[in-house]
Amino acid sequence: MSVQPWGESRPAHPHGHRAAVPGWQPAPSPQAVMRASHADRDRTVDVLKAGFAEGRLSAEEYEQRHEAAALARTYGELAALVADLPAGPMVAPPLQAAQPVPATFLPPPAPQVRPTNVLAVVSLVCSLTGFLSLPAVVTGHIARAQIRERNMNGDGAAVLGLVLGYLGTAFWALIILLGIA
Repeated sequence: MSVQPWGESRPAHPHGHRAAVPGWQPAPSPQAVMRASHADRDRTVDVLKAGFAEGRLSAEEYEQRHEAAALARTYGELAALVADLPAGPMVAPPLQAAQPVPATFLPPPAPQVRPTNVLAVVSLVCSLTGFLSLPAVVTGHIARAQIRERNMNGDGAAVLGLVLGYLGTAFWALIILLGIA
């Protein structure tokens, strides 16, 4: 019979293993019978230390569980030592479905491609011909209004079409005035 301060008197395990926490039986899982490593025992001792520091374990309970952790051979034995503590058993949970990646770690979304306003291009082409200055001015103003409303590209072409269109219109107006005089 072994006596444990956190449990009742009970017969020792037939293979020399320590008895588990009373009333708690490890869930039948492949991990419970797997051999524990030194790192697993260290993690269990860390949980016991936290339980002792928080006042959940007496010094005697801590010492006995610490010794039992050093002798534990399987995950199930380690889990039994910390089952009644908030950190819970150290048995790995069953495999879960992959969690979605947080948006923080995803690449930024591709910038939206804004279409170029056709009237802005028409305004620029008309202004470059030299003879269609007035249509260049009209289409340039319409294009700028559409670009603002629809969030489109082409504002530079529309402005250049307007400037060249106004210059061409002024040039042709000057020619006409000089021809009349």
